[in-house]
Amino acid sequence: MKVYIIDDHALFRNGLISLLESRKISAIAAASPEQGIEEISALTLDIILLDLRMPTMSGIEVLKILKDKNEQTPIVMLTTSTEERDLRNCLKHGAQAYLLKDMDPDELVDALNEVAKGSIVVAKDMTHVLAKVLRNELTDSEPSFDSLTNREKEVACQVAVGSSNKVIAKELGISDGTVKLHVKSILKKLSLSSRVEVAVMVTEKGYCK
Repeated sequence: MKVYIIDDHALFRNGLISLLESRKISAIAAASPEQGIEEISALTLDIILLDLRMPTMSGIEVLKILKDKNEQTPIVMLTTSTEERDLRNCLKHGAQAYLLKDMDPDELVDALNEVAKGSIVVAKDMTHVLAKVLRNELTDSEPSFDSLTNREKEVACQVAVGSSNKVIAKELGISDGTVKLHVKSILKKLSLSSRVEVAVMVTEKGYCK
């Protein structure tokens, strides 16, 4: 098995290489997301191990880029995050596994072997979170614009045309602070992370015609 690691922490990266090689697993690494994206297309790999939290580019962004490039190698997120949102987003964007950095080494190796066989794997400590994610997906398979209040819909439509908080506040006759609260609520309800994502979703779905 040949594994490619993308992680900006040198100590962890080197330690993981040593761990994997001690288990007869070939491992090489990139010190930055940019290096990884550049190198992967020229390599023959069995698994890509991807950190979630990196300073120049998040693991989610790297995951999206690799999938847009039609990367077929299974991508495994290896992270410290136990957040439901992170797990959901990683699986949503094509990660084949979500593993934790504090896993027992043998469990990590077992998980990688399962991924190599085609299985989708989530760390044991995350099974309760996965259950919650799946439960939410079943009850609401897609974040719904209808879940927003009428005021939130108005704010979302203003965001979609690129209006600033000050412009939105003036347009709707409310304070800047109230606009910020509405934007925060919109992001949470729609499971989005930025105003740009709100704009894309609203525009693509034609919610503000």
